Amino acid sequence: MLKTSLRSFFAHKGRMLLSLIAVVLSVAFVSGTLVFSNTATSTFDRLFASTSSDLSVKPAKPEFGEEDDTRAKTRTVPVDAVGKVAALPGVKTAIGQISVESTTLVNPGTNKKVGPTTGAPTIVANWADTPRNPVEITSGHVPQGAGEVVLDADTAKKAKLGLGDRLRVIAVDNHDFTIVGIATFKTTNPGAALAFLDTATAQNVLFRQAAFTSVEAFGDGSRSDEQLKSDALAAFGTGFQAMTAAEQKAEKAKDAGSFLDFMKYAMLGFAGISVLVGGFLIINTFSMLVAQRTREIGLLRAVGGSRRQVNRSVLVEALLLGVSGSTLGVAAGLGLAVGLIQLMNAAGMHLDASDLQIGASVFVAGYAVGIVITVFSAWIPARRASRIAPIAALRDHGTPAEPRSNTVRAIIGLVLTVGGAGLLGLAATADKTATGGQYIGLGVLFTLVGFVVLGPLLATTVVRVLGALLPAVFGPSGKLAQRNAMRNPRRTGATAAALMIGLALVIGASVFTSTVIKSTNQQLDRSVGADYIVTAGQNGVPEKIVDAVRKTPGVDHITEQKELSARFTTPDGKATTSRVAAVTGRFTEDFALPVKAGAADSLNQGALAVGEDYAKDHGLKVGDTIKIEYGEGRFQTLPVGVIMTKGNQLFDGAIFAALDTVAKAVPAADQPVTTVAFGTATAGADVAKTLTALEGALTEYPQASVRDQAGYKELVQEQVNSLLYMIYGLLFLAIVVAVLGVINTLALSVVERTREIGLLRAIGLSRRQLRRMIRLESVVIAVFGAVLGTALGLAWGVTGQRVLRSQGLEALAVPVTTIAFTLAASVVIGLLAALIPAFRAGRMNVLAAIATD
Repeated sequence: MLKTSLRSFFAHKGRMLLSLIAVVLSVAFVSGTLVFSNTATSTFDRLFASTSSDLSVKPAKPEFGEEDDTRAKTRTVPVDAVGKVAALPGVKTAIGQISVESTTLVNPGTNKKVGPTTGAPTIVANWADTPRNPVEITSGHVPQGAGEVVLDADTAKKAKLGLGDRLRVIAVDNHDFTIVGIATFKTTNPGAALAFLDTATAQNVLFRQAAFTSVEAFGDGSRSDEQLKSDALAAFGTGFQAMTAAEQKAEKAKDAGSFLDFMKYAMLGFAGISVLVGGFLIINTFSMLVAQRTREIGLLRAVGGSRRQVNRSVLVEALLLGVSGSTLGVAAGLGLAVGLIQLMNAAGMHLDASDLQIGASVFVAGYAVGIVITVFSAWIPARRASRIAPIAALRDHGTPAEPRSNTVRAIIGLVLTVGGAGLLGLAATADKTATGGQYIGLGVLFTLVGFVVLGPLLATTVVRVLGALLPAVFGPSGKLAQRNAMRNPRRTGATAAALMIGLALVIGASVFTSTVIKSTNQQLDRSVGADYIVTAGQNGVPEKIVDAVRKTPGVDHITEQKELSARFTTPDGKATTSRVAAVTGRFTEDFALPVKAGAADSLNQGALAVGEDYAKDHGLKVGDTIKIEYGEGRFQTLPVGVIMTKGNQLFDGAIFAALDTVAKAVPAADQPVTTVAFGTATAGADVAKTLTALEGALTEYPQASVRDQAGYKELVQEQVNSLLYMIYGLLFLAIVVAVLGVINTLALSVVERTREIGLLRAIGLSRRQLRRMIRLESVVIAVFGAVLGTALGLAWGVTGQRVLRSQGLEALAVPVTTIAFTLAASVVIGLLAALIPAFRAGRMNVLAAIATD
């Protein structure tokens, strides 16, 4: 039987080609993602390990919030800290380091920002020769005076800057420098832009005082890093933190790993979708091969082959397919990993494609995915093959009918679909978002599986409706196409299921993103009275930009919003760490707070505005007081003046206070930089002309951006669409595998119907009519899958909106254009999938086809 399986596999290798491609694509996505992730992680680990000092002494972390809170003043250590660290036993060298991210680099000639456009930072530092410097001068020399700067090679190349060019550093003030050196990373550039000044200049430009952001120490080997840390903490006391090389590496790896993990798990998730879709292709392939070999299998049973042997024979073929597909897939995954690395390099993160990290996990995962999905998918056809009786050898091709199987399928499919629909209904009416999320997850799974199980039963009815016009429009070709699509509902259902899954996800994602955009726009229209929104990136809007906006003709006033980390202690005794949004006095004029209880004006009278959920969680009502601790011994106790209705994304989760109120506890010098500023035009002023004037006033601040409400809506839409396009791109793989499934089904169907095609040609069906019949059959199958996918996607999207309505997604938006495009695209998919099968069918020799056994 093993010899028989091998011969059968190689005899039908052409028919298994597309299934092989599906396995290869799925395995390539999994193995390529793992290789890329391992390579990137290894590269960063080497970078951090080779550049971290043995001991780093920094200012203590803020009591509340993140260490990277945007502050008006950068946290520093005094100059004499270098001497203290150098005097510690076991320290060989101690160097004062300056590294500040809240800066902007500009090309004065073009007035355009220099540096990464992604989330990577722009860092201005002092040039310090350390034993583990991450960069080295490869052109020019180190900065030696007040007007000199060194720029990293990657940033210089991207900005087309070189030695002698000018570079502007925007920090506390604007400073222009001449590039005197180009520095190249010794290992990899994590995507950041680096500019180096001499120490005195860096201190003046960034702090206006002699100080460092950290002291980096390198030991002489006589004491461990932990001992150095213990000595440093004892010497400095409170107000400082010390980190060993291992702790520095772990902290840096955590920041890089969050981005890499997002990419890894997102791609593996979509790889899983392609694996699922590929499973349907494999099921169809083996089902049709078993059907075509009914007589052969019957003869094997007649000469003594047992059911177990027949079952094992088909599974051995599947195993061969899985092993060969996995082997090719792992190899293709290496190419995919190289492509991902090149993509990251183009974005500014430089990884070495010649140093791929191919661990055992890559092969284990690749072969596990390829072999398991192939053998599992072939199990149902194998089981069906083992049930073929020896007498089937005397019959024509085709497996015996299984009416009981259809009954069982209908019962299971209906139970799953109805149960899934009920769960979606519960999700849509759930009071809590978390509960709704659990219901919708199960509902999506049940309805998806239910539709897959019911697919063959739905095919008979839905295909009859979809193909109703084909006989009238296309004559005999249309009638034959409709009947062919209905002839084997199980095959049609499995083929359409692959397309259904991909298109359901596309439609569901489209409904969600359209809803986000529409809901956000409605909330902006209802809640924001300000005419302009001013931002300046992740580092906030410095006062000089706020002043420039305030002085622009046509601007009546500016509303600023700052965010301070704090600990809130409510009357129930619970303490939570969050942020207070401190706003200037005319905030309530420019924003319509969604008031559930209290009065918005109380904000300017020293009260707080809290969200409905926060108030409910802590049993708060208007008039209750909350104790606020800002750190460094600063406290305030403020009453609750407003409870805001939940559901508005602009205010949900925020705690608002007047900036004047907060200033009584936190002096202006210790307040953070303005997060965002809102401008309102003078009554009667031309809003569009004032916007132009604002853009002109901010010309010398290229880090700043000003938009009117329409522009801000466009920005939100662009951000949401960028996520949607990424989803579309990743789902493209699943669609490709699904198209391969349609091609494979038609190709094997043509082989299966060789004699039938010969007879049709003999009685007068032309080649053109034959090709049209196959194309129409393909289109009907593709549209059938698209209709089911659209129905599922709409159900999932609408339910998702209902679950998240309390989180701000209050306005449902159905993307009619996207749905119409999807249905039209399914017709195109059907036509393209039929090209090769139709061409092969048209070239058949009539007499040879009739003589086929």
